[in-house]
Amino acid sequence: MSSILFNHVVKAYGKDKEPVVKDFNLSVEDKEFIVFVGPSGCGKSTTLRMIAGLEDISEGEIYINDRKVNDLPPKHRDIAMVFQNYALYPNMSIYENIAFGLRLRKMPKSEIDLAVKRAARVLEIESYLHRKPRQLSGGQRQRVALGRAIVREPQVFLMDEPLSNLDAKLRVQMRTEIIRLQKQLGVTTIYVTHDQTEAMTMGDRIVVMNDGVIQQVDTPERIYNHPVNRFVASFVGSPPMNFIDGTLLIKDDKVYFDTRRFSLEIPAGKAKRLVQGGYADKPIVLGIRPENISTDQIMFEAFPSAVLKGIHKLDELMGPDCFLYLDIGMNNDFVVRVNPRNTFQSGDQISLAMDMNSALFFDPNTSRNVGGD
Repeated sequence: MSSILFNHVVKAYGKDKEPVVKDFNLSVEDKEFIVFVGPSGCGKSTTLRMIAGLEDISEGEIYINDRKVNDLPPKHRDIAMVFQNYALYPNMSIYENIAFGLRLRKMPKSEIDLAVKRAARVLEIESYLHRKPRQLSGGQRQRVALGRAIVREPQVFLMDEPLSNLDAKLRVQMRTEIIRLQKQLGVTTIYVTHDQTEAMTMGDRIVVMNDGVIQQVDTPERIYNHPVNRFVASFVGSPPMNFIDGTLLIKDDKVYFDTRRFSLEIPAGKAKRLVQGGYADKPIVLGIRPENISTDQIMFEAFPSAVLKGIHKLDELMGPDCFLYLDIGMNNDFVVRVNPRNTFQSGDQISLAMDMNSALFFDPNTSRNVGGD
């Protein structure tokens, strides 16, 4: 069993400094693959380094398998870390790089040889064992770094943006490799990234961080569809969610999101929760993702009272999708995902139907999701 517990963990560089990690509480289950994601400087790598023992803990406790590790040296924590820059020894062969940690443990040569070759077979780098790191590609070097970690058979894998130096195609391939490897080995893994696509495709659960604070911990599906606040809603998703400032308006027993330029009828269930929450005739922020807006006739029939118009500014072709950037008169770009076969010219006025069942609503003061979704 390899579980990790953070209990009110704080990291500050000096007594008068603002903490970079603030009251961090999290329980990581045995064999779980959990991803820390957030913008640069949010504290995710610092948190990882505290687990590894590379950073001191200012307050709180970290437990690995019910053992408090605050003051335990890194070598006694039984963890293996994979870094962004591979951290391979350039003068050693690939075989020697993978075997290095085992030799420090003074394992018998025969056992080291079996462990290295087994790891190389799993990672498909058997034919490279005699080479030096400079003779390998970035993806091959990252496999070596993974091999050096797995031969130790640690309780926990810690990975700090291990794919950020690879090209886009190789990142996709290595994501798949790391997921397969983690499932095969069953080792509890914490993975740090600023790339929300990596987080969404790799993690059993995602920890979204901002300014040293956990914003939400949940499955990828719930993080995407049920964000707890505007930060999570805006950070996860590409292109990001659209936000519009408006007011909740009640008219003829129906509830509308009103901006004075247009009004969008809110479905009864959402409307009831918002009214009961005290938002009638008060400011509120609507959030809607590009894929929940359409130019197709079927959406206009489904949501006849949730239509607005925008002026086409530019489009971005992304293979099977096309993203339109529109001016809806609200001082910010409005992004819509459409079929790339649709043809629009700059300056065209485009009618848009909003899937209001998928719309989210946020408190303008607290940024909390208040629509009940």
